[in-house]
Parts: sequence; structure tokens; C-alpha cells
Amino acid sequence: MTKEYDAIVVGGGIAGLTCAAFLSSKGYKTLLFEKNNKTGGLVNSFSYKGYVFDAGIRAFENSGILFPMLKSLGIEMNYKKSIVSIGIGDKLTKIESKDSLEKYLEMLTSFFPNNKDEIKNIGNEISKVMGYMNVLYGIDNPLFVDNMDLKYLRNTLLPWYVNYLHNINKVTKLTEPIDMFLQRYTSNIELIDMITQHFFKDTPAFFALSYFSLYLDYNYPEGGTGTLVTKMNEFIISKGGEIMTDASITNVDVNNHKIIFGDDIYQYKKLVWAADQRTLYRAAKNYQSAKVDKLKDMIEKSVGSDSLLTLFLGVNQNQEYFEKHSGSHIFYTPKTFGLSKMDSWRDIVNDKEALKKWIIAYLENTTYEISIPSLRYNNLAPVGKTGVIVSTILDYHLVKELSNQGWYEEFKNICSLNILNVLNNSIFPNFTNNVEFNMCSTPLTIEKETGNTHGAIVGWSFSNKEMPSVNNFKKIMESIKTPFKDIYQSGQWSYSPGGLPVSVLTSKFAANAVIKALK
Repeated sequence: MTKEYDAIVVGGGIAGLTCAAFLSSKGYKTLLFEKNNKTGGLVNSFSYKGYVFDAGIRAFENSGILFPMLKSLGIEMNYKKSIVSIGIGDKLTKIESKDSLEKYLEMLTSFFPNNKDEIKNIGNEISKVMGYMNVLYGIDNPLFVDNMDLKYLRNTLLPWYVNYLHNINKVTKLTEPIDMFLQRYTSNIELIDMITQHFFKDTPAFFALSYFSLYLDYNYPEGGTGTLVTKMNEFIISKGGEIMTDASITNVDVNNHKIIFGDDIYQYKKLVWAADQRTLYRAAKNYQSAKVDKLKDMIEKSVGSDSLLTLFLGVNQNQEYFEKHSGSHIFYTPKTFGLSKMDSWRDIVNDKEALKKWIIAYLENTTYEISIPSLRYNNLAPVGKTGVIVSTILDYHLVKELSNQGWYEEFKNICSLNILNVLNNSIFPNFTNNVEFNMCSTPLTIEKETGNTHGAIVGWSFSNKEMPSVNNFKKIMESIKTPFKDIYQSGQWSYSPGGLPVSVLTSKFAANAVIKALK
């Protein structure tokens, strides 16, 4: 049976949902395919024993993009500001305003008094980037402004655009890895680790330094991050769009504009691939192009960004305890030892006992992102109890190797036990006896649940010698192009680094391109 559509979107994460929402809102017959049994991808929440946990992203950065997107579609949601804290050892700094930067620098200086002047210089660089960010995200992104009158164009958009062009040139010069950038200011590797080790390997300097501004822009929706997905699903259906789950697309006839799924053929005029980029080139059939083959080979050899190890904890402890010790969202480093001092796990890959010791040492010295949903909305946990989400960056290839060696479950138990011990002996004293349950998610879990190459959560790794996606912000509008006729792409795999704002932005570019072509 053949079914015809104006546009088909593959991938039901926030990128695919955004694209399908704008296409269906304009009256185009739109179908969204999602490989899992529900949409959302890395934007999702789940309930367990009365607790609500966020399975992917822990809060939303607006960045002048997310809220304007929702406003443009007429989708209403309730939010609270999500105050972020940064902690090291027994010290904690809340990031509540631009002035919090000074308190953060003071905290670093308390641990590294001999580097006081160097820390001040690093703070100056962070402050500069914060200024760039204020310009780049200083107004609602004009892409989502539907009605621009002359007054808006003259008084708001034109002055902003002049400043934007000036600042984007400065931004594009800060592309070297953050660790290398900071080595120009200090030779203290421990200090550099305290600033950078919760970022992905080889993260560009601008992306890392800009996060101090982004922390001020964190928001948390009522009901959990999955509320956004529910709202987007409802909107698409209300506009006549269709959503098909449990639909893993592996056969795209690119010459004849057909997707073959089961016994059915889905004819499209335009296709937007908002799923893992590697799966597009594996699914593409019936083409003859040396250029495509070369690109496909590069993509197959490329590495996804780092992934996460996460514990979901149900704790029989009241929320006041966690408010006192951490707040609702914290990036916490137990020790100032620094991960850079550790040898590579690859050097001991065939020594199980040595690997166990390495894992324990890693968990003692890594940086954790800790999120507590019920401190934003107390109905997200049973009365008198608290759900806690604890994550840390972890190499997918390490976990894959341990799985191949046959001790994946043992590895998860080691991680759970030692993370609880680390937290119990530092930021959450004497809380382990009150832990009712803990569930452990690994990079392999993320790979299985999302289909993302190597369980990556921000697209392609910055360490790739050849980046399979656009990674220059001045060229972000080109990120939606593919070598296939009438096929566009969007989401975190189309532009690096790719988080929620970039996924929304590239999907709006893709939707606009489809609408323009169909007109």
C-alpha cells in the first residue's frame, strides 16, 4: 500500500518534533517516524514508584530559541528558573547572576591560592564570552518572530544584527579545545580540570566558557522535561500531523522519494532526517554517487561525543535535606585531584582487577551533575521523599569493552556502590542508608534507547579529525543540507556542538526550507 505525504520527518526527538510541528502548522500533510515506542529522545521523563525522573536533559536552556519557538506555535508551558550551583569539596557557589562569577573565582582561589592572578585572568575571559552571549542571545531569535513591523526592524532587529555580526567573528576565533586554551593562562592542570572536566573531550573554548552565561538561562518545566514532548505531540496531532512510533526506518529509496517500511510504501515530496546521521546513510538506497560514498565512509569512521553514566535514586529523605546540601541542580567535584592525572584505561584493558581500580579512582575524582526534580516541583516525589539524578561523563568505548568481556552487570554494581560512597562521604553525608532504590543507566543504555551512535548526547565528538557536520556558527544555516535530492537533516548530528537550542534552531531552518520548496 502506498501513502503520500508532503513531508516526512524521521526521528522523534526534539528536533523531529520541532520540524513536524512547524510543517503541520502550515497545513502540509506531515508524517513523523520514531523508532522507539514513544517520542522525545534525550528530552524525556519517566515515573517509577511515585518519583519522576528526567531520562535525558535535566533542564532547558532558552538561549533566545526555545521559548520563542513555543510562542510561535502557541504552545503554553509553566516553568521555574532552575538555579545552578558549582561545588568543589566542601564549598558551593550558586550561579544566580553575573555577579556570581566573582564568587566562583573566589571559590577556585580558595583551593588554588598560588594561582590567584591566573584565575583572575581566566575570569576575565569568561566575562568576555558572557558579553558575547548577551549579544548573540540578547533578543528572541528573529527566526521565530512571525510579525515584524517597521518599528521592530528598525529599533530592535537591525541594531542587534550589527552587534551580532561583530561578536560572532570573535566567537569563531575561540574554537581550540578548552584545555589547550586555558593552558595559555595557567600550567596548573588540577585547576584546569576543576573548570573543564564536566565538559566533553576537546570541547571548543567558546562553548565551555559560554556555559557560565547558560547556567543563568536554565529553566525547568512543570511536570518534568517530558512535558515539552507531550505538548509537542499534542500540537502536531491537533494540526493534522501523524506520528508513527516503533518505526525504525532502514530503507529509503532516495531517487524515487519513497520510504519502505514493512509492507507499506510512504511517498514523500520532502524528507527531513532528524535522527542519527549514520542511520541516514545506512538507510539510503538506489543512488550512484562517489561523493555520497566518501561521506558515508567518513561518517562510519567518525566517533560520537562522550556519553553519560547515570544513577536514578529514590531516597527516603525530605527535600529540606537536599536543599540545604546542594540545591536543585549542581555540578559537583568531590576532590581537586583532577582526571588529567589518571592514565588511560586502554593501557590496562586486559587486566580486570586493574580496570576495577581505575573505575573506582575515576568515580572518586570525576565531576557529577546532580539534579533533583522535586526541589522545583514537590509533587515529583512522594511526600517526605526525594528523587535524585546523578550523572557523570563516561567513555562509551570503555563500557562496550567491559560488556564484551562479560562483566557489564558487575561494572554497573561497582559504579552504583562507589558513586553512593563518594556522595555519602562528601556532599550528602550519611544518606546511603536512606536510599530505597537505585537504577543505573550507562552509555549502552543511551545507545539502545535513542539509537545515537556511541550513546552520544551532543552529536559528533570534537576530537574527530574530519567533522561530519557543520561546526562553524556562521555556517549553521548550511547544516541542514545533505547530498540527497529533497532530503534535509536537522538536530544534534547536523551541527556540532548540538544541544537542545541547536536542535530546535536547525529544525526550524529545515522546516522553512521544506515550506519554501513546497510553495
